[in-house]
Amino acid sequence: MGHKMEFTRRGVMLVLASPSGAGKSSISRALFEDDPNIALSVSVTTRARRTDEIEGKHYHFVDVTTFKRMQEDGELLESAQVHGNFYGTPRAKVEERLSSGRDILFDIDYQGTLQLYEKCRADMVTIFILPPSIKELRRRLERRAQDSVGTIEKRLRNARKEMDHYREYDYVLVNEDLEDSTSRVRTILAAARLERSRFLQLDNFVSDLQNQIDSLPKTEG
Repeated sequence: MGHKMEFTRRGVMLVLASPSGAGKSSISRALFEDDPNIALSVSVTTRARRTDEIEGKHYHFVDVTTFKRMQEDGELLESAQVHGNFYGTPRAKVEERLSSGRDILFDIDYQGTLQLYEKCRADMVTIFILPPSIKELRRRLERRAQDSVGTIEKRLRNARKEMDHYREYDYVLVNEDLEDSTSRVRTILAAARLERSRFLQLDNFVSDLQNQIDSLPKTEG
């Protein structure tokens, strides 16, 4: 039985983006259920903690002064202001996870994705998810029974703007069938985990192989 070669691997930053209702959250949940090596990025926020939220699991809760200091000190990979509250991705937490060979899923919009591109493009794999049709997108939004008619119309208008940015992503999937789309995302993640640049000792391993060849006894003929 041969010895199986193992290398330390750097983690993957997997970014999923989509218009609301296209299926991003459902795909994310399916990934978490059967893959313990990937977890959702936990953002820093100035929003007040809700009663059912746990510090460090749902968000890292900070005050505005702390958040702005983190921005100024370069401690955030990306940040945004939404409905009067600040949100951001803490650099140290991401680097800690990537260095240990674990993967992180990011649920962020195109603006956050572009900010991440500027600082850590080599670690990223990005996927934009489209609905099969606007009729189906509307049906999914209505089926959730979470929004008023006016809110659904607003989400559809926002979807048009978000679709302008599909070219900025590495992969684009049309989510017609949830199981099939989830399988495709798993395939993309599996390929990203095998990228040459993620294997930290590969250069030394190849050099060692070459040295073994150099040390072989020379034969005549």
